[in-house]
Amino acid sequence: MAHQVTLFTRPGCCLCDDAKAVLLAARREVAFELAEVDICKDPELFEEHKWDIPVVEVDGRTAFKHRVAYGPLLEQLRR
Repeated sequence: MAHQVTLFTRPGCCLCDDAKAVLLAARREVAFELAEVDICKDPELFEEHKWDIPVVEVDGRTAFKHRVAYGPLLEQLRR
């Protein structure tokens, strides 16, 4: 079963762009489903994540905030 990875982001966020690039690079090595969620489209999500984006969840659990580390991401996805 492939992992589900969710990237919480917003337009104009350079750290979000960096996180997405790491996620896409990791997906070349390990298969997983990737969903990108714009927090600006949901007031509740915006309040929850506005100071922490990007936020990356793996299988519904927060794995990274602000920056995504490639090595640790791969370790999580290979479990």
